[in-house]
Amino acid sequence: MVGLALAWAYSAPPLRLKQNGWWGNTACAACYEGLPWITGAAIMGGGMPDTRVMVIAALYSAGAHGIMTLNDFKSVDGDHAMGIRSLPVQLGVTGAAWVACLAMAAPQVIVVGLLFQWGQAIHGAIIVALLLAQIVLMGRLMRAPKARAPWYNATGTSLYVTGMMVTAFALRLSA
Repeated sequence: MVGLALAWAYSAPPLRLKQNGWWGNTACAACYEGLPWITGAAIMGGGMPDTRVMVIAALYSAGAHGIMTLNDFKSVDGDHAMGIRSLPVQLGVTGAAWVACLAMAAPQVIVVGLLFQWGQAIHGAIIVALLLAQIVLMGRLMRAPKARAPWYNATGTSLYVTGMMVTAFALRLSA
């Protein structure tokens, strides 16, 4: 129900969350990352997931805001012309790229800390390695954000999603 409500709010008047990069990207991130993670955990576990799963889902969902921001780079000129206030329109391409990188990296740092706290040091270390690789790729992205956003989505975002899978295995093992 939440996903359906967010999907309608994203596209349909009166809200049309897609008109604003902060709200629209948040709705998409929740629908693409957080809600599927929670739903999958509920189905696999036969009930409401525990707090750890909910926290991890929220963190990776927050990070997906950065992925959604990078997706907006391909339409920045059209967004500007149509009055859609995507983050690249609001903040400029470089500012939006910084927000995207920080939005993706910060939650992963917290995930690493939580995994170490929950006794999953190997999984946490794997995510550290994935994040370090992402940071190297982010450096290249920042030299030409608009041109390299699709490249980063293919490389850095793949590492981000790999970290999600590693985290899922860590949660399964610590259950």
